[in-house]
Amino acid sequence: MTPNDPRKAQKSLAALLAPDILDLLESEPSTVAAETEDLHPADLADVAESLPHSQIPLFLSALPAPRAAAVLEYFSEELRTELLEAMSPEQAAALVDAMTPDDRADTLEELDEAHAGEIVDALPSETRRNTQQLRAYEPDSAGGLMTTEVVSVPDSYTVEEALRRVREIARSGRREAMNAVYAIDVDGTLKGVMSLRELLAAPEGARVTDVAWPEVRHALVTADREEVARLIAEYDLVAIPIVDDRHRVLGVVTVDDVIDVIQEEQTEDVQKLGGMEALDQPYMQMSVGAMIQKRAGWLAVLIVLQMFTASAMERFDAELMQLPILMLFIPLVMSGGGNSGSQATSLITRAMALKEVHLGDWWRVAIRELPTGLVLGVILGAIAAARVFLSQHAFDQGWDLFGYTLGYNFERDNGPSWQLVAGNVFASLTAIVMFGSMAGSMLPFVLRRLGFDPASASAPFVATLVDVTGLIIYFSVALLILGKFMG
Repeated sequence: MTPNDPRKAQKSLAALLAPDILDLLESEPSTVAAETEDLHPADLADVAESLPHSQIPLFLSALPAPRAAAVLEYFSEELRTELLEAMSPEQAAALVDAMTPDDRADTLEELDEAHAGEIVDALPSETRRNTQQLRAYEPDSAGGLMTTEVVSVPDSYTVEEALRRVREIARSGRREAMNAVYAIDVDGTLKGVMSLRELLAAPEGARVTDVAWPEVRHALVTADREEVARLIAEYDLVAIPIVDDRHRVLGVVTVDDVIDVIQEEQTEDVQKLGGMEALDQPYMQMSVGAMIQKRAGWLAVLIVLQMFTASAMERFDAELMQLPILMLFIPLVMSGGGNSGSQATSLITRAMALKEVHLGDWWRVAIRELPTGLVLGVILGAIAAARVFLSQHAFDQGWDLFGYTLGYNFERDNGPSWQLVAGNVFASLTAIVMFGSMAGSMLPFVLRRLGFDPASASAPFVATLVDVTGLIIYFSVALLILGKFMG
């Protein structure tokens, strides 16, 4: 274990504390809460996960409900689901009732639908209504991400009245979004925002409407969660209010939730770019069958596309038989095109995710990628041609590969000179890299136009696509430059 591995240190500490917690549970369970009150809920969750599973419900019951709920939020999804589904609806409801609204809704979303419904029915009426409202929103929307614990005050209040209202909210046990205070009118419409510091520093007798900033960055409840994350990141917000189509405040999304969203979205994009479906569970929690299902589809598509590579080779089989030296450079030109296409796809997909590039910018991207691909092709083509020059003695002496003689005695066989072979490799690789860059950069735009996620333009998919077209380009250029030696 290295000093720079805090997660391993936490796990080690949890393993050390677990035996002591077990002893307390057996001898004095009432003291567990006091003995662990200095631990962060995340650290306490690590301790709980180190206990035998049969002891975890007993451990949670030894903690006050709010504390137990906070610890439960940091459990792995698999363990949390296992525990709640093993409890009676009444026992589970007592725990999830103490969670924050957004975490409560997310936790219920993980459970079997029938059991989740029974837990919701066992919740207190106000909590049940709030939970049902949040569960009605799409999980990937702002509504599915928000908490309803909003700190808001009427804009007609004086500063003193607003401070009293904020104190009441703080004393009610709410835990999120206390740093931003929103001003609303009698209909609940968002009118302004101020920080708690600004409210405290406001002159006595002033009204909220005079203190609050009227320009409030907000998101519609139906907005995609990526849009919410973008707004928070772009404007350096700690929280963003969520409103309906009448501009009434429904909830708030905090930066800690957005961090989770960014991590999930980036993980999903990376997995898609790797040529597979995005995993809906952590890697170690996926069953082998589910993992195969996620990966087999794309691999099947790629192998079918690779069959076209074999077809292209068959199409030019006669040329290969007459000039087998062409075979030597097939891997070189194919990899150059595939790599350039994968690069371009990754760049444009990420730029789209960051809103640096929009659908209408395709022509601007094409104008940039065309000269970029040309220059990159020239560079790679020059390197490949230099490889031919450095190996010219091999053409004179002859190489044997799979029964073909790669190289010729020019006087005897009247074969191509190494200069012509180098020129063919240079020209074809330049063209292939240009095509790969253009195809790779345009494919995300095509997918976005068709309504698909641009990240579906995976690097293996683009590489395979360019492999097929690259072979056709390579042999077509060879026919132009070396055609007289093929017939």
